[in-house]
Amino acid sequence: MANFFLDNKDLQYHLEHPLMRKIVELKERNFADKERFDDAPQNFEDAMDSYRRVMTLTGELCADVIAPNAEGVDKEGPRVENDRVVYASGTVENMKAVNAAGLDGITLPRRFGGLNFPLTCFVMANEMVARADTGFENIWGLQDCAETLNEFASEEQKQKYLPMVCKGATCAMSLTEPDAGSDLGAAMLKATWSEEKQTWLLNGVKRFITNGDGDISLVLARTEEGTADARGLSMFVYDKNDGGMKVRRIESKLGIKGSPTCELIFTDAPAELVGDRRMGLIKYVMSLMNAARLGIGAQSVGLCEAAYRESLKYAHERRQFGVDIIKFPAISEMLSNMRARLRGARALLYETSRFVEIYKQYAHISHERSLEPEERAEMKRYNRLADAFTPLVKLMASEWANALAYDAVQIHGGSGYMKDYACERLYRDARVLNIYEGTSQMQVVAAINGVTKGTFMEQVSQYEVLEYSADMQPIVESLKALRARVEAMAERVETINKEYPQYKDFHARRLVESVGHIIITYLLAKQASEVEEYKSDAKLLAKQTEAYIASAEVYINSSEGSDVALFSEVQEQY
Repeated sequence: MANFFLDNKDLQYHLEHPLMRKIVELKERNFADKERFDDAPQNFEDAMDSYRRVMTLTGELCADVIAPNAEGVDKEGPRVENDRVVYASGTVENMKAVNAAGLDGITLPRRFGGLNFPLTCFVMANEMVARADTGFENIWGLQDCAETLNEFASEEQKQKYLPMVCKGATCAMSLTEPDAGSDLGAAMLKATWSEEKQTWLLNGVKRFITNGDGDISLVLARTEEGTADARGLSMFVYDKNDGGMKVRRIESKLGIKGSPTCELIFTDAPAELVGDRRMGLIKYVMSLMNAARLGIGAQSVGLCEAAYRESLKYAHERRQFGVDIIKFPAISEMLSNMRARLRGARALLYETSRFVEIYKQYAHISHERSLEPEERAEMKRYNRLADAFTPLVKLMASEWANALAYDAVQIHGGSGYMKDYACERLYRDARVLNIYEGTSQMQVVAAINGVTKGTFMEQVSQYEVLEYSADMQPIVESLKALRARVEAMAERVETINKEYPQYKDFHARRLVESVGHIIITYLLAKQASEVEEYKSDAKLLAKQTEAYIASAEVYINSSEGSDVALFSEVQEQY
């Protein structure tokens, strides 16, 4: 019987990471639930056993139910009937299977009916679901909206909504509007307080809303009259059962067709304010978006896994000129590059997940008691790392997912262009990954300060002093030299930027991706020091990292501040 967890040693490696002990102890509050709940772990080993069992169950469900339904869902897609979304039949089957397996509310506290699992396990489950069907991950994975409620909602709201999610209620992030895509601060959907009904009422339009007809929606709305920026926006939770919202249409998309992307009309829709007014975008949506970007990282890695496996399988089966095409150097090189990037993106994904997890747990604990000075300092450190690494993993993983999907079609040749093979669907599904939840260009903007302010390099210095095997030492030494070259590039950019303020933005992507390559290579070198299987991947990525940084270095060192204006002038001529 197929299983997407048991057939993936890489996932099992990351589940056993040394930081898991700290994560479990924080998440379980030193196992305080063991006397209150029968399913609560007694100790670390008991917790890890539960995680392995549930990940195995998830892997089985993904392989046996979700993956076989993927092609049918892609063909059938959802539709609108009577202003409501009707999912494809395969999607309905998937949702029932996930709910029956108890995989809803996976990270939520037990008192609401959740499993109280670490974020790392949720990310891992998301990856497996995405490998099975990228579109369905959008529906199942959006339960991370409930984590935002768990973090910021009132106790009364938690008691109402979180048990719903644990029982299978679906979620949506209703943020973007026709004139407010990446610029969420321009959102204009109104929320007004009704004295008569003693509730907030939502009026306006939302567009490009993933799973827009979800049972529970987090809605960004304007509460302050006369405002037109982020300071006038607040966050609301909306229950579909309360009425007032209609699905105008489902967008006709290139890929992820099983996931309904909706245009919504709110007409006096009753909703509840979450947290404080005017903090909707500044605080709550930023937290929600960071969680969503980590989810896209998992979705991207899952698609990478699917693309690589489809390509490897086809290369073993397809014969040309009397031999299997995997024996052709051009094909074997492509597959090697795909595997190295897959494992590199995954290493960055779970490193980021651990940083986010530790920061979030300290934040939750700070609401229960005062943190000790060492705990507060650690929370701040992991907060900085989480803020820097989250856009980095979204950028790198989504771009590499597109590259792997492209190569998968290429390895399949003409067959890859046909709908008879899964790689055609993967290619279409991949294209949105570096667009939604913030384009790659937006991720660079979010990550560049991590380069110029030293957050990334502080963490790189931590990687430099770890123990590595003898055959990884040359890679570590080369990475140290590359770090110095990137720091020199960053210094040059910062200096020129003082006279030409857009110069840093112009070179931001080259700097961010240079650092990303270094970090990923360090992570794989560490894995390769422990597991023989990763050595070829680490060595290959080390070469690619050096080549990428050399290219960026030539470009940055040969460009002047005036180049920014020159490029703008060239575009204005057309």
